[in-house]
Amino acid sequence: MILTVTLNAAIDKRYVVDDFKVGEVNRVKECSYVPGGKGLNVSKPASIYGAEVVATGFVGGHAGNYIEDALKPFGIRGDFYYVDAESRSCINIWDEINHVQTEFLEPGFTLTEEDFQGFEKKFRKLVQNADVVSMSGSVPKGLDGTAYQSLVRIVKEAGKPVILDTSGKLLELGIEACPTLIKPNIDEIRMLTGKQCDNMQDIMEAAKAIHAKGVEIVVVSLGAEGSLAVGDEGIFRVVVPKIDAVNTVGCGDSMIAGFALGLSEGLSLEETLRRASAISAASAMREETGFFVMEDMEKLLPLIKIEKF
Repeated sequence: MILTVTLNAAIDKRYVVDDFKVGEVNRVKECSYVPGGKGLNVSKPASIYGAEVVATGFVGGHAGNYIEDALKPFGIRGDFYYVDAESRSCINIWDEINHVQTEFLEPGFTLTEEDFQGFEKKFRKLVQNADVVSMSGSVPKGLDGTAYQSLVRIVKEAGKPVILDTSGKLLELGIEACPTLIKPNIDEIRMLTGKQCDNMQDIMEAAKAIHAKGVEIVVVSLGAEGSLAVGDEGIFRVVVPKIDAVNTVGCGDSMIAGFALGLSEGLSLEETLRRASAISAASAMREETGFFVMEDMEKLLPLIKIEKF
């Protein structure tokens, strides 16, 4: 079972309009509502692939009930910690005429220390049945930069692999607990190491430095140029084929799903990188965030080029 953690879950609302105008009434042509948050965008592709997925985190109110219910059609079991406040919504407005996207991201509820302690108690039980744990995204107000650090330690104490995909102070403090895998981008690895990382050699050295401190696998995301991975099995450069991208939002989360699948099945690092890269590229070919078609992924798999240094 893959356990995903979304501490700041939301309802993602997408409005399609023609010629969006500020300060005026705008008629919505189409609208859609899906459970959102980076962890849930990991849950969906992992479930599509066929894995058993349990999603946890914080939800509250009617919106929280909707988030949990809306996961069921994806084959995902929600097991969240409930709070009294209402879960947030994130609104994405797509202007079809001007091809401009506008987003409104609600801050969400504020948690107390008691809330987090209650979640940790639930989390410890869920981890016992997990093959791998993946935690992603921001955290609600009220939690400090050590939130993920604490959760990573719980997973490590249980002897399970754990993926941490976040940024800023959460990532900086989180890696002190030595998660199994992280996936920083160039800006994040610069922040973590203080290196310029202006060329592949610098990026490689920065990733090796983090790996040497106890992070088993460091995958540096290079966007359309693929990725670079450093692990005990070696250093790998991954190049993905050119595709007709429709929606690149959530591609990083789909890649994390691929890593979680690989770790849960005990695949080699090279096999895991190939699958994760193919799932990520396949998700960019579809409009819906956190979604891919197996046929697309299978066509892309042999086109992923991996070089071992």
